[in-house]
This record gives sequence, C-alpha cells and structure tokens, in this order.
Amino acid sequence: MTESKDLQAISEAANAALDVINAIKNEIKKVIVGQESMIDKLLLGIICDGHVLLEGVPGLAKTLTVKSLAGTIDASFKRIQFTPDLLPADIIGTEIYDIKNSVFLPKQGPIFSNIILADEINRSPAKVQSALLEAMEEHQVTIGDKTYKLPDVFLVLATQNPIEQEGTYPLPEAQVDRFMLKVIVKYPNKSEEKTIIKNMSTSKPEATNPITTIETIEKLRKLANQIHIEERLLDYIINIIDGTRNPSDYKLKSEYIDYGASPRAGIYLTKAAKANAMMQGRGFVMPEDIRAVAYEVLRHRISISYEAQAENITSDTIIEELLSNINVP
Repeated sequence: MTESKDLQAISEAANAALDVINAIKNEIKKVIVGQESMIDKLLLGIICDGHVLLEGVPGLAKTLTVKSLAGTIDASFKRIQFTPDLLPADIIGTEIYDIKNSVFLPKQGPIFSNIILADEINRSPAKVQSALLEAMEEHQVTIGDKTYKLPDVFLVLATQNPIEQEGTYPLPEAQVDRFMLKVIVKYPNKSEEKTIIKNMSTSKPEATNPITTIETIEKLRKLANQIHIEERLLDYIINIIDGTRNPSDYKLKSEYIDYGASPRAGIYLTKAAKANAMMQGRGFVMPEDIRAVAYEVLRHRISISYEAQAENITSDTIIEELLSNINVP
C-alpha cells in the first residue's frame, strides 16, 4: 500500500512537472519551427544532466535551437565556436601574471558557465578535446597546478557537420562516449519549411525569455531519478546492451559490429527512459520509454565494421534489428 501511495505521489509530481516542460517548449516554438524531436532530446539531456551531441547538415537551426533553449533558463550561457587554431586556454582559461603582486592569477574561460554551446566541435584539435573531456566527465578543469570546480548544473550541447571533412578532427571515442545522447537532426517537412521561409523573410527571429530557473531544473532532475522502473524493464535494458556486445545471441550478424556499447550506455538508457516517462507525465517507466531513447543513447556507442559500412549498414540499422529481436516485457 505504501509503495502504491509513493508511486501515485511521484505520478502527480511528474504530471505537475509537465507545466514547466510545456512552458519551455512553447517559448522555444516562438523561434523554432518544427524540430520537436531535437527539442525533446535537448530537454531530456538537461533533465538527465547529460551532454548532447547534435549532428546534421548546415542550416537546420541546431545552433539557434540550443541558444533558444538556453534563453528559457535563467542561467549563464556561453557559445564557443570551435576552430583548428583554438587553444585549451581559450576554453578553460589561463594564468595571468600580476606584476604588482608578483603572482599568477587565474583567468577563467567561457567553460565556467551552466550551458555551453560547442559549435562545430569536430573542428578543434586533440589538445582542445582533451581539455574539454575533463570538464565533461569530472565537472572540473585544471588551470596551472590548481583544479577548479564547474557549476553544479553544467551541460555541453555540441553541434557537428557530418558532410564536411576538410579542416575537421574526428572526436576521440572516449569523448564521444561522454555524450549521453547523439541526436541526428533531419530536414523539416514541406509545411514546416514554408512557415520558416515566411517567418524569416519578413522579420528577425524573436529571442526567448527566461521562464524557469536553475533551481527548478535541479528539482526536475531529482524527480526524474525517483521515477519507478520495474525489474523486468531493467532486464530488458541489459538485454539491449548485451545485444550490442554479443549480437549472434540475438540473431544479428556479429561481423557487422567491431565492439558494443560501454556500461555507461545502460546507465544512460535507464536515466533517459525515466526522464522520458516524466516528460509524458508518468511516474513509472514503460517499454515505449526505453525504445523512444534507445537510438540516441546507443548510436554513437556501437562501432560498426568496414563490412557493415560497405553494405550501407549503420548503427541505427543494428539498433532497429536489435529492438525487433528482443522480446518486450
């Protein structure tokens, strides 16, 4: 009886949280037409305290969407344009010598913000990526011989262009794995594109206004962690992760996969499913919640073989087959 009351209380809280989530979405829609999936996944990342990588061709409003989302939260926001000549100090900061007092003083970089837009992240060299890696994983940076903590709410929302390879550096696998979600941004449909053309040809896009706070985001995070998930659904998640490592056990061709998802994938898949349930106003996870976030959590954690690439098999294809072959509880 107590467990039933607790679940009811969580469900009521999740339903109440919809007001905040819908208010954020409506504010973003003043600027962004369509791209609802991208907006949902960005919100999911913020609620789960997970970094998000957006991949799509130029002109799909990736940067504008991130800026619009950041504008709805009363928090510090910085946009960093990644270029081949960028240095780690340009991001994390450096030490400046104070002649008067004969001491080195730290000058903090733009990384000391709540939300970071890392624009065209794959244009920066390895040294910059390694500096960003510490910030993403440890929520801290090292300047000189001292370590400095980043804000409790710290999120990297990164964009990259999949078609242009000149002057780019592939992200290290270790860094890619730090992104909770990888979202593929697609073209708008005809109706959406018509609205975009009308809006952009008559006036400049509006700016979003802060309608929520860091404190509210932290409350949403705590609530998402309390969303109930049954044991059989945890087993379902484990089977999905195991399927990427032992594909032949799940009627998949093992030669298509070089290596499967890391343990981090299971953690993120569980957290994302809980947040997705909360964003639907529910206090408990359903199989649909797991399937709704599986592609974004897994697609960058499955390394496909050259044979798969030769046959135009992508990680999304493998995930689709995997979800079809595993029994839904």
